[in-house]
Parts: sequence; structure tokens; C-alpha cells
Amino acid sequence: MKKNTSEQEIIEKIDFTDNDSLRILCGEHDKNISLIEKLAAVHISVRGNLVSVRGNQHFVRQAKNLLFQLYEITTKGHPLLLVDIEQAYKILSENPNADLAHIFLDTILISSKKHIITPKSISQKSYIDAIRTSDMVFGIGPAGTGKTYLAMAMAVSALMEKRVSRISLARPAVEAGEKLGFLPGDLAEKVNPYLRPLYDALFDMMDFDRASSLIHKGIIEVTPLAFMRGRTLNDSFVILDEAQNTTSEQMKMFLTRLGYGSKAVVTGDITQIDLPPDRVSGLIEAKKLLSRIKGIRFIHFSELDVVRHPLVQEVIRAYNNLDHKK
Repeated sequence: MKKNTSEQEIIEKIDFTDNDSLRILCGEHDKNISLIEKLAAVHISVRGNLVSVRGNQHFVRQAKNLLFQLYEITTKGHPLLLVDIEQAYKILSENPNADLAHIFLDTILISSKKHIITPKSISQKSYIDAIRTSDMVFGIGPAGTGKTYLAMAMAVSALMEKRVSRISLARPAVEAGEKLGFLPGDLAEKVNPYLRPLYDALFDMMDFDRASSLIHKGIIEVTPLAFMRGRTLNDSFVILDEAQNTTSEQMKMFLTRLGYGSKAVVTGDITQIDLPPDRVSGLIEAKKLLSRIKGIRFIHFSELDVVRHPLVQEVIRAYNNLDHKK
């Protein structure tokens, strides 16, 4: 039912039949509704099962699409977080025909903290689909887009389902402005800060004691890239993080470690390279050399896929604009 309140302003009404799902959609003290009002620049009122959306015609229809699709997701038992609403709004703003259920209901893993890990954008959905179907996948894009986190979730899921027998996580130990030799401690102590983000993601997905036990047994290893030389990894899920900081030789070395029954996921941000100016990034070179090889997938992320504080997206956009002006 529509009612024109002015040339531009309209009211759309939606009758939601499931009280429990509508309660989840609204959120505690209507916090979800308040967020949708802010994002979509509309006014929303809820009376019983009837939800009214008032505002500019374009924004009202956008908000109605968002509300209806979020409601459909909650009827399937999916919990609704504020970050889910923000990401859903971004997705539908870019593509009003996008199917949120197809994205948000694709469960990858239930973490040790009992939250469900799912893709939060179209690119993230393409990324995990590529990992499922291809043995070598490159995820390229800015920080906060879930490249490493989702790869880790897919690796843990594969290990738990016994599709692989081990997980190997590697990072190049390239310094952003500091030399390892100037840092205190032995080699392990010097390298550990570079590997800490991988441990953090792992412990977010698995119980600490269980993850520690698997690391102790060598079933899960977190290692500097240099330690991969000379090995062949069979029945493994191998992840190379921060790959923009690999040299050409290191990238070739890593990619040729892959053995039978294994998957490799390479992640990196080509806008944050810490190599000396005279060295070519192994990730950039791999993109040029391997993009046309069947069986190797490249998935590109943008600031629209950032799942962090909203300001992170704005920071990335500002620096991208700066680079385009140079």
C-alpha cells in the first residue's frame, strides 16, 4: 500500500507475519531499526506486525528491500548483528538485485566463541566459492576485507571435516620500517610479532587448548615463509599471508611447495608493499603471470568489502584517490 505525502515523499508498509523474526529484525530497543533509519535516511515505525517506511521514494524502496531481505534471513535462524546490517546495506546499495540470503546463509564455520562465520559481501562469497572449487586462490585487496580470516576459517573447516590432514600458515618476515637485527631476542622472538595476527585469527576460531595441542603436534603450523623452502606439502591447506611482501623468488618457492590433495590461498594488499623500491613484489608478478592459468583463481576486494570500523573504508578511499592523483 502506498500513500504519496508529497511529490518526492512516500510511505511503504510491510506486513511481517513471524513475530519472533520481526523481533530479531528490530533488535533490542529497536537498535537495528535505528541503524537502518540512519543508513537509508528514512523514518521507520513499527506497530504490531506492520512496519511503515517513510521518506524519499528512492530511499524508501531501498530500505524496504533491505528490511524484507533481512527479515527473510532471520526466519532461517540467522542471528542479526549490526555489522551484518551495515554490510547488507552496502551490498544492496551497489546491487539492488543482490540476494542477501545467498551470501549470509553460507556458513563456513562456527567459531570457538560460538559465532557463525559467513561471507559479508559479494566478493567474500565469490572468494569462499573459489576456495571450495579451486586448488590455488589469490585474494587481493585492502586491509579489513576478510581475506586472511575467511581463508583461515576455510582451512579450519577443512581440517575438522578431515578433508586435509594439516594446516600450514606462512608470512614473509619483511619489516615495515625496522630491521629484525635491531630487535631484541632470539630468532623466534624476533619473528613472532609478524606471525601474531595469524595466531589471533586461529584462536578466535578454535578453542585455545585444542589449537595449542594441534600446533604442538605439528598438525597446524604458523611459520615464516623462509621455513617453507625445500618442502612438499601433501593433503594440506596452505595459506600465505601478506604476500605483497614476497619477492619473485619467494613466491615461486611457495607456489611450488603444493603437493597432492592440497589447497593454497595467497592473500595480500598490493597498496601496502614494504619491499625495497628495487624489488618486484612476488604477488604483483604472480598476478601478471598466472591469471590466465585454468585452475588458479584471482578474487579482488575493494573498500566496499571492508568489515571493520566504517572509518576504515573512508581512509582506504581517501588514499586510493591520492594515488590516482599522482
